[in-house]
Amino acid sequence: MHSNSIKEQFLLAQSRYYGSPTPEDSAFNANLQTFAQKISIISALHTGNKLSSPEAFAQIEQLWQQLDHSQKELLQA
Repeated sequence: MHSNSIKEQFLLAQSRYYGSPTPEDSAFNANLQTFAQKISIISALHTGNKLSSPEAFAQIEQLWQQLDHSQKELLQA
């Protein structure tokens, strides 16, 4: 297994979906978990002075737009 994929699996681990998921629910749940984990990483980088406030905000805004777009696509499915 490639070391980058091992890092991604560690950093972006996902827990299982509880309930009776539809394929759309499962996909959005995975997207939401990835969003939350990436926000956590951005927040840590900002707290550690590795990202400025405008950079962190821009990255979070981009992630939010991606999540919003994925939700709209899944609702149309």
